[in-house]
Amino acid sequence: MTKLLGISGSLRTDATNTKLIREAARLFGDATYVEADLNIPLYNGDDEDRDGLPAAVQTLVQQITEADAVLISTPEYNSGITGVLKNALDWVSRSKPTPWTNKPVAVMSAAAGRAGGIRAQTMLRNCMTPFNVRLVAASEVAIASSGKEFDENGQLINERYQVSASRLMDALKAEIEHSN
Repeated sequence: MTKLLGISGSLRTDATNTKLIREAARLFGDATYVEADLNIPLYNGDDEDRDGLPAAVQTLVQQITEADAVLISTPEYNSGITGVLKNALDWVSRSKPTPWTNKPVAVMSAAAGRAGGIRAQTMLRNCMTPFNVRLVAASEVAIASSGKEFDENGQLINERYQVSASRLMDALKAEIEHSN
């Protein structure tokens, strides 16, 4: 069975980006789904030199390693990704060997603004480039006015967004099959 890891760039309890990765996993279909916890310390090279990778970062590295594919959704803060997500990427980059190499990754966003976080997606794609992941090229999923786009069960209510997310998950499935 396919193992999916969901990474939300938001720590908020009711984050629409967390809802989006869960919805994407649901639309993906038959898979084991796990969510990462990005509530980790800020990266500090002195701390790393003294103590190595924190246990929470080691867990994240292991989750990425074990996943067949990763879903990442980020809000847009000041035209970019969140500090929480960037911090996690910086910590994971310190792991040797890197868990990211050739990993299929689907990127999406949900934001309060009318662009749905598309600038944050662009930044996220740039941040993922050094890791040599296989970014899935498909319909962009950028949920605008995201606070109004999910029902009480966390499912997308707009058919257009459902179709885009389904297309992205279909492309992710194809990328996973290509790698096997």
